[in-house]
This record gives sequence, structure tokens and C-alpha cells, in this order.
Amino acid sequence: MFKDYSEAAEFVKQHEIEMVDLKFVGLFGKWHHVTISTKEFNPNLMQAGIGFDGSSVGLASVHSGDKALIPDLSTGFVDPFFELPTLSFICNIVEPDTKEAFNQDPRQIAQNAEKALVQSRFADESRWGPEFEFNILSKVSFENSGHTVAYHFDALEANWNRFEDSHGYFISERNGYHAIPPSDQMFNIRSEMVATLEKMGIPVKYHHHEVGALGQCEIETPMLGMLNAADGSMIIKYVTRMVARKFGQTVTFLPKPLFGECGNGMHFHQHLFKKKQNQFYDPKGPNLLSQVGLNYIGGLLTHAPALLAFTNPSTNSYRRLVPGFEAPIKCIFSSGNRSAAIRIPIYANQPDTVRMEFRPPDATCNPYLAMAAMLLAGLDGIKQGIDPTKAGFGPIDEDIFEWTPEKQATLKSLPLSLEEAIHALEENHAFLTDAGVFSERLLENWSKAKLMEHNQVMVRPHPFEIQMYYDL
Repeated sequence: MFKDYSEAAEFVKQHEIEMVDLKFVGLFGKWHHVTISTKEFNPNLMQAGIGFDGSSVGLASVHSGDKALIPDLSTGFVDPFFELPTLSFICNIVEPDTKEAFNQDPRQIAQNAEKALVQSRFADESRWGPEFEFNILSKVSFENSGHTVAYHFDALEANWNRFEDSHGYFISERNGYHAIPPSDQMFNIRSEMVATLEKMGIPVKYHHHEVGALGQCEIETPMLGMLNAADGSMIIKYVTRMVARKFGQTVTFLPKPLFGECGNGMHFHQHLFKKKQNQFYDPKGPNLLSQVGLNYIGGLLTHAPALLAFTNPSTNSYRRLVPGFEAPIKCIFSSGNRSAAIRIPIYANQPDTVRMEFRPPDATCNPYLAMAAMLLAGLDGIKQGIDPTKAGFGPIDEDIFEWTPEKQATLKSLPLSLEEAIHALEENHAFLTDAGVFSERLLENWSKAKLMEHNQVMVRPHPFEIQMYYDL
């Protein structure tokens, strides 16, 4: 939004801004913020920054937790949810003494991945199109104690309410794709979400109702640069939640909130450009893909088990990656096959639109780390010349869920659990560290924290276990 401090200061004065909000991302993908008065928004802020405790958000150890925030002035937007006029910035994290970039900052890691792309000379720009799937709920409650384990969801569209509400317009299970009002009762909420995003400078391609019956929605952006896509991901999650609250609703991006319903993915469309030319396009290539594009796919699928530690970093992620719900379980690519880990969109058939879509990820990921990891995996595929067909990844344009178990077993599988993904990352991460983008320390911290999450779930009795085994 702003090129320099003087431009931002002039905006503050002209628009009578009273507060400046500084937002930053922690290691595990949550946004945090600190708010200052405009009296503290001065040139010194751009040099010294605002101090904070990095150990509280997973970014540093307690004995060296002091870090500082420097606002990225180009990210400025008027925050529509503050009562007082407030200008928000997304921040970079720096060392408080030297003001050097903090190498564990997820936003800095994404920027370093882009630098690694330029240094590779295969391309000078990556473009990303994340899809955001989420549920709009009217009520959520949950409890986890020694004697009670329970959660409860409700939604305006829930068909179990059809005996109480008389309007009669409900969506049956897994039948909500592009539903139209009045069955689609979320359209006004989504439209306000999109209108708010566009006012904040986030472009939106479209929005619609998704397959799931419980208020499942999708918002998709056009293709964006990596940093813009990652920043935009944080803003979209923020805006959808805040707008939903305005309507008395709540939003969840949980990958699998409901048993028996389609889960929420965060598919990433991606391609590379060099001197504004799409490096994935070849008019004579299979599905119009160049050898660079095919090798990129080969890298993603070769490293997919390790990648999922960042793209699917929750235990709930693996409740979604199961057969029968358009979610991938095998390392294959295809044109149009939505059960494949990588889909080549058939409709993206112009020189500047040919691309691939990595379908396993979900929105529990830290988008900066997830995109950086995917880019480095793809680059490694190009460097190594990994041909996805010779590697046994396809293309497979069949419904593999109709194959026999023996035939399915010939395909490389995605991890079945967070623990399995973390172990895959521990065994295969040179593609992340060789370029100096990810540090061994960050990978160790990430693995330790995520294995702890896995273990916390595993040691707790499951309600369904009680139902199955209580009377044995």
C-alpha cells in the first residue's frame, strides 16, 4: 500500500488514523498482534521496531526470546473490524540488537525460498493460487477433561434441523456443491467477506458453496506472488472469521470437522515464470506441460511424504486424507482427476495459465512455510531432472478407489498420520536445508512440537472407542 514511511505517515494524517496494528505470524501459523498509538508510529519504529517475546509463539527459546517487529509498509490496510480508525501492517521479525532478519521467521523463510528460486536461474517468480475451504457454523462447543470428551456443531443449513425449522431448504450430506439460495444460506455472508477482502486489497476470483452440507464454503484468489499469497492467506482467515462473528456465526478451517462429510482442503495452484513467460507451458508437451513443469511435479511427489509435515501439520489433517471424499491418498498426478495428489487443470490451457494443483494441503498449515517447502521440493525436482512418469507417479486418469487393493498398493502412498509425516521429514529434508532456507534448528523444533501434538491425541481415549468396547 505504501512505498515509504512518509507516504504512510501522510495517510495516517489525512484519514485521522488513531491506532496502528502490527500483525505477525508465529511458527505454527497463527496470527498475533500488538497495537500502538499513532504517536508511536514514527521513523524510529522502522529502525528499532517493537519488541516482543518470540518464545511465546514458538519462534525462539526462553533464554533468547527477545525479538522485534518491523512493519512491512507495502502490506498496509485499514482494518475494518476496529472501532477506532486503525491502520494494520504485516511485520517481519528481526533480531532486536542487530536488526538482521530472524532466520526462524516464517515470512522471512518464504522470502528466502523466492531468492533460492532466482538463484537457481530456472525462473525468477513463482505464482500461487490457494483455495480456501471452510465451514460457517452457528454454534460450536467442546470439552476435554478427565471424565468428559465431547464436541458439538450446529449450522443454519444442517439437515438435522429440518424437523424444527419450517422453511424446508436444506442440503443433504455431500450434496452442496454450487448450491443456490435459498438452500445456500451462506451467500450473503460470503459476499460480505469478499467485499471486505477486496476493500483491503485482496483480489478474489470467486466464492461458492462447497460439497459439504454443514455450511461448507470456498473462496479462491487469482494467481499471486508467493509473499502476496501467503499474506493474503492470513488476511482471508482473519476476515472470514471476523465477518462471520458479525452475523452471529463462527468459521472453522478444520480439515475434517464432521465424520461422513467432505473435509476442508487448501489446494495450491502453482507455476513458475521467467521474464514473464510461464515456464510450465509447452504447446507440444503432455497436457501442455513443459519438461520443467513435469520435473517440478516429480519433485513435489518425490518429497510429498516429507512435505505433508508442513502442508498437513495437524492430527485432524489425516482424518480428511481418506478414500471416497475427493481427497488424495496416493502420490500420483493426473489431468482433471480430483483423487490425485496433483491435478493438471484442463481448463487452464493458455500460455500464461497452464499450471498444476497440489491437492493434499489444508489450512492448518503455516502458509509461508508450506509454500516455501513446496517450492523447494519442485525446484529439487527440476535440478534432479525427476520425470514423474518414469518415477511411477502417472499420469493416472482413473478412479483408483475402484482398483483392487493389490493394484492400489503398487502406488506410493501419502502418510496416514502426522507422526508418519514427521518421520518422513526427519529422513528427507536436505531439499529444504541445502539452499539455506530452512534451518536444522527450525526442523527440529517443528518435529518436536508436532510429535507432541500427535502423542497428546494418541494417549486420550476416543469416544468411539468407548462405544465399541465398553461392554467387552
